[in-house]
Amino acid sequence: MKIDILTLFPKMFQALDESLLGKAQAKELLNINICDFRQYSTDKHHHVDDTPYGGGAGMLLEPQPIYRAMDAINEADPNFKRVILMDPAGQRFDQSIAQNLAQEQHLVFICGHYEGFDARIEKLATDRLSIGDFVITGGEMAAMMMIDALARFVPGVLGNQDSAYSDSFSAGLLEYPQYTRPAEYRGMKVPEVLLSGNHQKIAQWRHQESLKKTYQFRPDLIKQADLSTADRQFLADLQQDDN
Repeated sequence: MKIDILTLFPKMFQALDESLLGKAQAKELLNINICDFRQYSTDKHHHVDDTPYGGGAGMLLEPQPIYRAMDAINEADPNFKRVILMDPAGQRFDQSIAQNLAQEQHLVFICGHYEGFDARIEKLATDRLSIGDFVITGGEMAAMMMIDALARFVPGVLGNQDSAYSDSFSAGLLEYPQYTRPAEYRGMKVPEVLLSGNHQKIAQWRHQESLKKTYQFRPDLIKQADLSTADRQFLADLQQDDN
């Protein structure tokens, strides 16, 4: 997968060279290119922002540098690409969107800054995405989070690809509790079922623990989850115990 990132702060993306994403790039599973779109400004001082027409606070990103940067990307690769604009008005990014984006061959992330961007930049985007209802300085952090999340679904990035599909939110529920050695530490014991070797009972325990954890910490997800009759009965029993 190829990923182009348009930003005014390329050094922020040095974090993508570490950990899982760094290994994925070393294996050429990901090809991440950071583009400082300031270099595409035709202004002699390389300005990329200006005051808004009609007045108002703050500065807006001009369309010209970003359009010229996209022209260069399209000239190098004329094939279709998903262009994601970091936008607080965009669709809320989640695990299903990450999985969907991971199917693409080429993604472009446009990171805004300052007060916002000229509305004509929106026409470049195939997707407008947000990470939540709060304000951050620019789109760089949001883009890094999205890239990290979607990369987990790119084949070969994880040692065990099944891990991506058992993570929290992948099945609409939070992930079940997990344990490793020792079997007992400071009086805290690993649940006996996990030591039993009975894979059917372990799977059942994990599923019920996912339901329980989601019910306790993210009940809003329960309303959207695809639940079986047995799941609903288990949750009803939990609710009765709480009352």
